[in-house]
Amino acid sequence: MESIRQIYKIGNGPSSSHTMGPKKAATIFAERTASSAKRYVTTLYGALAATGKGHLTDQAILRVLTPVAPAEIVWKPETVLPFHTNGMKFEAFDADGKCIDSWTVYSIGGGDIVEEGSVRTSGPSIYPLSKIKDIQAQCQTEGTSYWEYVDRYEDSDIWDYLAEVWKVMKEAVQRGIEAEGVLPGGLGVRRKAVSYYVHAEGYNQSLKSRGLVYAYALAVSEENASGGLIVTAPTCGSCGIVPAVLYHLHKSKGFSEKRILRALATAGLFGNVVKTNASVSGAEVGCQGEVGVACAMAAAAASQLFGGTVAQIEYSAEMGLEHHLGLTCDPVCGLVQIPCIERNAYAAARALDANLYAAFSDGRHSVDFDRIVEVMKQTGHDIPSLYKETALGGLAVIK
Repeated sequence: MESIRQIYKIGNGPSSSHTMGPKKAATIFAERTASSAKRYVTTLYGALAATGKGHLTDQAILRVLTPVAPAEIVWKPETVLPFHTNGMKFEAFDADGKCIDSWTVYSIGGGDIVEEGSVRTSGPSIYPLSKIKDIQAQCQTEGTSYWEYVDRYEDSDIWDYLAEVWKVMKEAVQRGIEAEGVLPGGLGVRRKAVSYYVHAEGYNQSLKSRGLVYAYALAVSEENASGGLIVTAPTCGSCGIVPAVLYHLHKSKGFSEKRILRALATAGLFGNVVKTNASVSGAEVGCQGEVGVACAMAAAAASQLFGGTVAQIEYSAEMGLEHHLGLTCDPVCGLVQIPCIERNAYAAARALDANLYAAFSDGRHSVDFDRIVEVMKQTGHDIPSLYKETALGGLAVIK
């Protein structure tokens, strides 16, 4: 299992699979062809083509390629390559129109890209265990927690990296609760974070707390939808959930920066397990792999902050994912706005509920986190492609 750095990627929205991944691929292709390319053609396939315009996929690619040579985008949503639905082919041509380089690559979620037949990892494997039940057993034997497991196997600078992640998350919240106006894309969706933030201040403590969680999640999600700087957690489409929970607990409960970073490490570990054993790509398993996994991560982080045992932390994460099983990915017009932004706010609140529910228990329950990951993967494969980021079914076809 690779580093949790692969869960937390700093970049611009609105989509990790449709914006960050294609931009990364375009950058690699441009670097290897810059000296000889006179023209580029990029063909987008399947879900990447179906919702690419709404996700600004073409803009992400063209911003990289056009400074090198003229570039065009070809859209083929009806063609789904067998390896993954988010396929793209880059071609470089010389002055005579001869193709001098061609590269087919896939954006598999969370900003990661792979070639066909490659192992779906972005970096070296550093963790000897990849199932929560095994990690939990080791922690219980040693009397340690999940963040200490992370600390043991990551490089020493992981804490500096998580500090930068936390900084970007906080700044996204702070920008978002100040911003007003209509989000780009043509749907006419107005930013709501500032309104929720102001209204929350007028309620009693219980309602104020919930309203602020909503506001923080909306803030980050709206920043993402407008192409702002955010952190995948584990994706752009679900980037508001973990920051909302951690920012709220940091502000309302006074948890220190050090404890927040440890909670991020725990959350990243749970997200990493899902990514290793299933997927965090909405185009592959639906929104359960994005918002569902983010809710599990946030629930685990909250449980750790409140002193949960390793069993209670696992239970919190299990509930966060279990109760999002079957969630479809069908954004209206392919934009990461409806229902994505509201889902982030709702899932942030559910993460805190999962933590509270687990805190009342001893951590014992019937179905463990790893089994839920297996079910999520199978459920995702069983969901028709209409409901997996293709803009062909569900909410996506509402007029």
